Amino acid sequence: MKVLYINNDGGGFADHIEIEEGTTVSQLFSQRVANGKSSDYLIRVNRQPAAAEQVLQPGDRVTFTPVKIEGA
Repeated sequence: MKVLYINNDGGGFADHIEIEEGTTVSQLFSQRVANGKSSDYLIRVNRQPAAAEQVLQPGDRVTFTPVKIEGA
């Protein structure tokens, strides 16, 4: 299934990505932000705060935004 993934870390980018059905927010985070801790990010699905075990649905908009920016 496809979701819109928006990574606001560094230069940032947005892209539609294919994920397996039943993928949770925490699983997607660990796949996409390998060296990050979820506590250092504001994680939203469809512009709303998301629980770690929330199962993603087709067409969801997932955003990972760091709460601290290095060097700032």
